[in-house]
Amino acid sequence: MSEPLVSILIPFKNTAAFLHECLNSIVSQSYPHWEVLAVDDHSIDGSRELVASFAGHDARFRVLENGGNGIIEALRTAFATSKGGLITRMDSDDIMHPDRLKIMVNSLLQNGKGHLAIGQVRYFSDRGISDGYARYEGWLNTLTASGTNYSEIYKECVIPSPCWMVHREDLNTCGAFESDRYPEDYDLAFRFYESGLRCIPCTHVLHLWRDYPSRTSRTSEHYAQNYFLDIKLYYFLKLDFKQNRVLAVWGAGTKGKLIARGLADKGIPFIWLCDNPRKIGKKIYGRELHHFSALSEIKRPQSIITVANDEAQQMIRDYLKVQGHDPLTDYFFFC
Repeated sequence: MSEPLVSILIPFKNTAAFLHECLNSIVSQSYPHWEVLAVDDHSIDGSRELVASFAGHDARFRVLENGGNGIIEALRTAFATSKGGLITRMDSDDIMHPDRLKIMVNSLLQNGKGHLAIGQVRYFSDRGISDGYARYEGWLNTLTASGTNYSEIYKECVIPSPCWMVHREDLNTCGAFESDRYPEDYDLAFRFYESGLRCIPCTHVLHLWRDYPSRTSRTSEHYAQNYFLDIKLYYFLKLDFKQNRVLAVWGAGTKGKLIARGLADKGIPFIWLCDNPRKIGKKIYGRELHHFSALSEIKRPQSIITVANDEAQQMIRDYLKVQGHDPLTDYFFFC
C-alpha cells in the first residue's frame, strides 16, 4: 500500500502554553509521511518562536505568516502552500493520538476518493468537562462510530474540526477554504455533505480536544449562536428546502424566533407551531402561532424544529412518525 504525504494545516495564535504538547504529538505519530503548515495569526506570546524551534530540528515543519486575519485566511495560506495528496487540520492547543494519521490514511486508501476519514474525540480540561461538552462528545462519537454524521447535521457541527482527513481533490471540489462563512468548521461540514463525501465509520478516539476559558470557540463572536443558526438556515434553503411544500417552524423560544425572523426577512412563507398555550393564537413578528396539530391538515409539509428539550424532541419524533414523516426529508432538528 502506498504511503501518501499528509499535509497538516495548523493556524495558531497565542497558544504557546499548549503548542509544545501539540507539536510533540505530531512528531510522535506512527505514520511518518507528513508535513506541517503552521500559520501564525499574529501571535504576541512566543508561539511563533516555539514552532520555529521545531522547524529548526525537523524539516517537515514550516512556519508561515498569515497575510490576513483570522482562522479562515490562515487556513487558506496553509492549504495554498501544502503539497500533500491528503489534507487534515489540527488545532494548536490539542493533542493527536499517536496512530491518528495512520488510521485515517489507511481508511482513505481502503475506501478511495469520495470519502471523508473522521475520528472519535475526547475532551480534556484542567477544570473538568462540563455536562454540555460531555453530551456533545457522546453524541458526536455515536454518529462517528456508525458514519451517520450527516443524519443530524442541522443540530450541531457533526464533523470535528481538528479530526478529519480528505483527499486533496475532494477538498477542492468542496471549495476548500474559499468560503468566508463562520463558524468555518460547520460551514465546511455542510460542504462535505453537499458534495456527497461519505463518512468512514471510526470507533477509535483519535483526537484529544482541550477545553479552557480563552479557547477561540468560547470567546470569538464568530461562534455565537446566531452564526450557527445563520449557517443552518442558509444550507437548509440551499440543499433541502422544497419550495413547493409548506414550511413549518416548531418552537417559539430564542432559536425559533431567530429562524422565523430569518425566513420572514427572506420573504419565505411558513406556519409557526408550538404547544405552549400561552403563545398559541398570539402573534410574534406579525406571525400567529398555531397548535402543532395544525400540521396534520397540511399535505406533505417540511418542518424545522427548534425545540431543544430532549423529551420534547422525542415526543415530536413520535408524532411525526405517526404522520408518516421522515428525518432529513420531511423534518429537520435545528437544535
